[in-house]
Amino acid sequence: MTTRWSRRGFLTASTATALALTLSAPAHAAAEADEFATLRAKWRTLLLGEGFSPTAEPFKSRLAELGSTASQLQTTMAPASGSLWPDLVYADPEPDTDQESYGYSGNLNASYNRLLTLAQAYCQPGTGLTGSTSLRTAVLTGLDHLHTEVYNASQTRYGNWYSWQIGAPQALLDVCVLMYDSLTATRLAQYCAAVDHFVPDSAVANYTGTSTGANRVDLCRVLALRGIVGGSAAKVALARDSLSPVFPYVTSGDGLYTDGSFIQHTTVPYTGSYGSVLLGGLGMLFALLHGSSWAVTDAKRQIIFDAVENAWAPFLYNGLVMDSVSGRAISRGVAASDSKRIQQDDHLRGHPILASIVLLGQGASATENTRWRGLVKGWLQRDYYSPPMSNPSLGLTNLARLKSVLDDTTITPLAEPTGHRLFPHMARATHRRPGWAASLSMADRRITHYETGNGENLRGWHTGSGMLSWWGDTFANGQYSDAFWPTVDPYRLPGTTASRKVLADAAGGDWGASLPDVHWVGGATDGQRAAIGQYLKGLQSTLLAKKSWFFLDDTVVCLGAGIRCTDGTAVETTVENRNLGPTGNTPFTVDGTTKPLAHPWSETLTGARWAHIGGHGGYVFPGGATVKALREARDGRWSDINKGGSTAVINRKYLTMYVDHGTDPTAGGYAYLLMPGATAAQTQARAAATGWLTVLANTNDQQGVAVPSLGFTGVNFWFGGTVGNLVASDPCCVMINERGDGTAVICVSDPMRMRTGLTLTWNRAVASVTSKPATVASATTGTSLRLTFGDLSGTGGATQRITVRLA
Repeated sequence: MTTRWSRRGFLTASTATALALTLSAPAHAAAEADEFATLRAKWRTLLLGEGFSPTAEPFKSRLAELGSTASQLQTTMAPASGSLWPDLVYADPEPDTDQESYGYSGNLNASYNRLLTLAQAYCQPGTGLTGSTSLRTAVLTGLDHLHTEVYNASQTRYGNWYSWQIGAPQALLDVCVLMYDSLTATRLAQYCAAVDHFVPDSAVANYTGTSTGANRVDLCRVLALRGIVGGSAAKVALARDSLSPVFPYVTSGDGLYTDGSFIQHTTVPYTGSYGSVLLGGLGMLFALLHGSSWAVTDAKRQIIFDAVENAWAPFLYNGLVMDSVSGRAISRGVAASDSKRIQQDDHLRGHPILASIVLLGQGASATENTRWRGLVKGWLQRDYYSPPMSNPSLGLTNLARLKSVLDDTTITPLAEPTGHRLFPHMARATHRRPGWAASLSMADRRITHYETGNGENLRGWHTGSGMLSWWGDTFANGQYSDAFWPTVDPYRLPGTTASRKVLADAAGGDWGASLPDVHWVGGATDGQRAAIGQYLKGLQSTLLAKKSWFFLDDTVVCLGAGIRCTDGTAVETTVENRNLGPTGNTPFTVDGTTKPLAHPWSETLTGARWAHIGGHGGYVFPGGATVKALREARDGRWSDINKGGSTAVINRKYLTMYVDHGTDPTAGGYAYLLMPGATAAQTQARAAATGWLTVLANTNDQQGVAVPSLGFTGVNFWFGGTVGNLVASDPCCVMINERGDGTAVICVSDPMRMRTGLTLTWNRAVASVTSKPATVASATTGTSLRLTFGDLSGTGGATQRITVRLA
């Protein structure tokens, strides 16, 4: 790109709101100005995309759609006092920070983003408006109007800080890059002064508050583009340097943890939402600054590269990103303001992450880049439910990146990785087996039950109460995508134990404020199997429960004990609550008897030993259980769970199984097996094999199981004691895998993060200890194994792995 400022540049004055235009042209200034021009050209390419044919699908249709949208926006744009579009009034009659003011500031953000849409239609080929003089005039008119009325250096912000510091300035600066040759120096100086006013250097002075994690990356993007548009080397350097606090692992608060956790808003697992923003933002900034005087060279950026497989890949499955790490975003289905009525879901959230991984790979090693492209190609090809190339919300740039991977014949698609991943720092786990994957969500004194805020996710109350989500490799990939969240009974989320006490919308407080005062949440894993436990304390409830999960090869064993409550309401454990779509004619079989397809239908299943949902999976109740089952048609609206959601009524059919613990139980319990993808015959066979599983304990003090055929033993010691052939001096989690080669792996953790000492005895003959971590102070072998641990309080609940040779 050429520039009429090839011999001039902006210099930042000593105050944040003053700009001085230098007319001198020393050689270094000319070179610097040329470098800014190069960076503007790079950013333009990052915004508009490259390597695609505007006459080939899906790009041809997308470009035409962009042109149609822009034409409509141009027609309806009507600059007036307090608004640029009649439906986006930004003038706040009582400016403050309440919900109403959030709406006005959000309209300012939306107005700039509409101008960005116009600018993209002007610059992109094939829109029917490419290079349109009237469209260019509309963009410039809109920029001037917003600057004069509201986004200027004399305005005091109101409403949501995000709109003023990230949303509006990002869109404004993107428009400035795209329309650069049409903007005068005076206009650019005014726009830059406005950005300096709302996003001063002090916005990144400290890594705290709203300047951490994904928000910090977004702020750095604003500063970098401000520098490039306004010709300030100091601003670009500040943006680059201010990224560095994002890279290192953290031990508390926002950011990436060594176990792969990603936290935003201090208490919320956010890999799939804010984490997506962070990954995408870093990918763009790395690409932008690469090869320039401001290239990101901090060696700790490798942590971000490592996080692709350590943090993001475990939550990606067949193109979707799991809802357990998407926070409030699960409530953003169809927005009331969206004329296209595009429903956002786990798949549509996952696709941009795939595109970000492709972009990030351009700055990674050749080995990493090749492997990541293989992972992405596999996810793209397996997403049968929501093919990414048909994602209506995916921008042209991301479509082009993903298309380049699909078309790359040198890349072999990689299969879904298998294994278990435990994330103690965000109370999450994923279990991936051939044919299926599952995700577990819990809550503790560090991780919130759920996050609400900005009028979003109003009924996510029990998502952290042990919700167990799962998907098949070629089935049920739309289980939580197909209007699940506005139509499911929020008191009966699968896997959870909950009181039926009526909760208000947004109960517990905004921004992850609802933290249960419990310590024992976590588990132990060898990377393939796992034992996990949650001491559950209900949200605004007297409910207490001990919940355990044992993740095995084809099964998840679920135990509950010590369930007590004095709310004066019923308490239930939801074995399953399957979304059967609009029709709901999936067969349901219990102990060989097919139940009615009609709805509504309900039945108390007394002494049930097994159940099967056609096309989904099987459920086994060891020793028989009394389970309630029902088919129901449920109505809901996105506006029920998100104040900005559509008010259109949606209906979905559900098949639910739950254990009714009664009103105010004192010692409730349950035991069942989940077998994703199992046939009815396989489920019946597992129920008949009464020796396959031994429940060693299911009490308020300990919960444990053994599966002899797998050599598996798992025990959650809520208190010290004896379970089977294991004796623990104090609370801990223990998982043992006896392997077929005469060795065994013993995995131990301190989920409470409080143990300064622990003794564990395994009454099994052990010849020798072949490996142990530094936390094991001593190990005695012989007719039994005695392990003495030192201080475990600083291990973050991580698994301590010991390998032994059996006698």
